[in-house]
Formats: sequence, C-alpha cells, structure tokens
Amino acid sequence: MSTEAVETLDEKTLKHPCYNCIAHKYARMHIPVAPKCNVSCNFCNRKYDCVNETRPGVTSEVLTPELARDKFKLVKDKVKNLTVVGIAGPGDPLANFEETKKSIELIKKEAPDITFCLSTNGLMLPFYADELIKLGVSHITITINSVDPKISGQIYKFVDYLGEKLEGEEAGKVLLHNQISGLKYITKKGIISKINIVMIKGLNDNHIPDIVKKVKECGAYMTNIMPLIPVAGSVFENRPTVDDLELNNMRKKCGLDLKQMYHCKQCRADAIGTLENDISGKFRKFDLKEIDENKIGSKKINYRFAVATKSGLNIDEHFGHATQLYIYDVINGEPKFLEKRSVDKYCIGINECSGHDDRISKIISAVSDCNAVLALRAGLEPISILNEKGIKLFQMYNKIDKGIERAIELLEKN
Repeated sequence: MSTEAVETLDEKTLKHPCYNCIAHKYARMHIPVAPKCNVSCNFCNRKYDCVNETRPGVTSEVLTPELARDKFKLVKDKVKNLTVVGIAGPGDPLANFEETKKSIELIKKEAPDITFCLSTNGLMLPFYADELIKLGVSHITITINSVDPKISGQIYKFVDYLGEKLEGEEAGKVLLHNQISGLKYITKKGIISKINIVMIKGLNDNHIPDIVKKVKECGAYMTNIMPLIPVAGSVFENRPTVDDLELNNMRKKCGLDLKQMYHCKQCRADAIGTLENDISGKFRKFDLKEIDENKIGSKKINYRFAVATKSGLNIDEHFGHATQLYIYDVINGEPKFLEKRSVDKYCIGINECSGHDDRISKIISAVSDCNAVLALRAGLEPISILNEKGIKLFQMYNKIDKGIERAIELLEKN
C-alpha cells in the first residue's frame, strides 16, 4: 500500500471512534431504520425495547427515515462532538435498502460533512455497493464469522437470498461468496472496511486466523474480534463465551497479519454518544418535539440507580472493579436505561481497595443523583461512605430489572 493511500485512510478515520482508537472524544449516532434481516444467526435475538441490554440488534424504537433525520437534527444540536452517523440495524441495512438510502439522503442534506457508515452481513453487498458509494458511505463493516461454509452452516439457521431460504453448507457458500466479492469490490473503490468476527468457543475460535488472513487478501482495513454474547432465546444461549484473556490473545495473534480493534463496546442499534458514554437513554422513548434537556429533566422520576455490570444484562461486577456504571431511572414503576457513566476503578490491587479519598469522591460525584448503587460485591468502606452521603449500596446478583425491583422494595421498607 502506498504512503499516499495510508495517509488517505488515516485522514478518513481520524474522527471515527470505531476505526481509530484515539478518536474516543468523538461521538457517533446509530439510527435504527433497518428492522428486517435476511440472515438468521444462532447467536441473535433481536428484541426491541430491551433497555437492559447493550448489544448489537437491540433498540428501543425503529424510526422512519424522516424521524431519523429529525432525531439527528436534535442530537446534533446537543452533541457537539458528533462526527459519525451509522446504520447497524436492528436488522441489516441492505435488507432495508430503501429506508437506508432515504435516511442517508435526508441527513446528508442537513449535514453534508457528516461521516456515514453501516454494518452489514454482506449478503446483498454486491447488489448495492455502487449505490452506497454514490450515497457517500465511506466506512462499511461486514460481519464474517467463517470462511468455511461447513462452519458457517453451524453458525446460521438460514439465509434468505432473493426469496429462497437456504440452510446449512449451501447457505454458507452463498453468504461467503457475496461477502468476499462485496469486500473486494468496495475496497477497490476506496471504501474503508472493517470485518467483525464473533468468536464462538468450540466452533470458529480456531478458525479465526484463517478469516483474518482471507479478509486481508481482500483489502480489509482492520478486524474486530468480539466475544459471543449468549443471548436468552437464541440457539446459542447456553454456549460458553470466551474470557478477556482468550479474546485478547486471539487479537494479538491476528494482529501480526492485520490491524485489530480492541475498544469495541458491541453497541446497540440506537447508540448515541462516545463509545465510553452511551447517552442514547436521554433521547429514547420521547416525542421528538419534546427532546429537550429541560423537558427531559422535568419528567417524573421515582428512583435512579447506578448498576455495576460487566455484561449489561446482570448485576455481575464488584463495585471496586467497575470502570463504568449503568444508570437507570424508574419512571412510573418501569426501569428505563438512561446512560453509562465512566468512573475511576476504586480497587486496583489486593492492598489498594481502601483509603483513596480521591477515587471514592469521584465515584460519589458520578452517582450523587442516584438513590442507590447495585453491585455484586462491595467493601465496607465504600458502603459506609456512600451511606453517609445518603446513597445506599445493595449487594446482589440478579438480572438488572429484577435487582432494581428488589432495591425498590428495600428502599421502601426503610
């Protein structure tokens, strides 16, 4: 690759937080305008209005292109560091091409300089690549979980290709052919491509280096190896996931061949904000004419909770280990995800979990508007300090919504 080409890639990715790890100060907005999907993945369960989950395929609303434009205008006005608009579902953007196309056209009229990107399974990429280029899409992510049709046949239930339902190895062959041909074409046309790979223990984990080598040959800019999220209701709900050590070892191994992404948050289809601070809750389930900070703040909030969670599903993280807390409001008895808040890790070693006023003061500041903190475990010192500030800390392991119900019971008893 020439120096000129590298500089062009660097220039285009400078303000895209997913493609550039040092672009963390910039924000992105996912517009959920694509509900239909043409590939059924065994790890997917695309529940809408699932505020307790932070993962691909989840959204609290599906927007028309016109509503997506209107919401973009409001978000752009309030989120000054917004540089990227992405379409990542909740289905596949190319299975909803007319909605995808119109959304991009409408938003481009409002903000010609905004960066447009989308994520796709690649099945229809050869059909729409030229139109995406004309629309000004500069970044495309393709999820390629295998370059062996036999393995693909175990990852996908079926592929709906031009009205024909394909299964097993046959589905894998068609999907792979279109993914690879589409990838080669868009990279030749100057599109910056990222390849998402879901690492599935015992299925494709040993095969991932082959995927990375193949997509490198086809011109991919980087790969993003992600852990399987065992989602309730999916075929793979009971399949074990990989730990951070296994995941990062694979990334390091594959990094010898191609640039790797280490900072992925496996975002929702309606995510807004920086990767470290998803503020989509501030813009969720409100009439678009009323998305105003003052009006949002005036809504009746019964309780506010900060939750220590690694999975985004359960209360499953030690208070002292958390680097971000999920904030939930209880409005009219219903828990609603508001946002994520970054905090300093309170416990950084066996002898470093107490006596740090600077750390605890920052955490208290981050949760000062909360009634309680919910965590898997916590030390006596933070429990005592939070209690002095009028903030309860409840230790429990439970699903987030159930934990919030229990916390409300305990607060009302007192």
